[in-house]
Amino acid sequence: MDVSGPAFPVRQNKLTLEIKGNITDIIMCSYEDHFFVLATQIGSMGTILHARKEEEVSTDPTFEVSVIFGKRDEPMMISCGRQLIEHISHSGSSKPLILSLGLKDHSMATLKGIVSAVIANCLW
Repeated sequence: MDVSGPAFPVRQNKLTLEIKGNITDIIMCSYEDHFFVLATQIGSMGTILHARKEEEVSTDPTFEVSVIFGKRDEPMMISCGRQLIEHISHSGSSKPLILSLGLKDHSMATLKGIVSAVIANCLW
């Protein structure tokens, strides 16, 4: 059955790469009010984080990253979310980020590979 219709209305980018021997699928979507990044090595969403820039009067921005669902004892995941929201903010966008990490390997090298791939192929 061939169904033709309009393209998905949300801007998106998909890529697959190998990070430390694990096939990693990354999907990035730019919604009207936030960015969504899914990085998975397990075929499912995994830990979901919310990252945003705090709007304050001070000159130095503050970033908040919180775990919505999943592992709360993985500081490297928090660091990954912080690096991405800082990059989003420095690129001129004020949209928050929803980040989902379904990973077999939670090492620094894996998370650095994900951050690098997302930044190289970002939608912001």
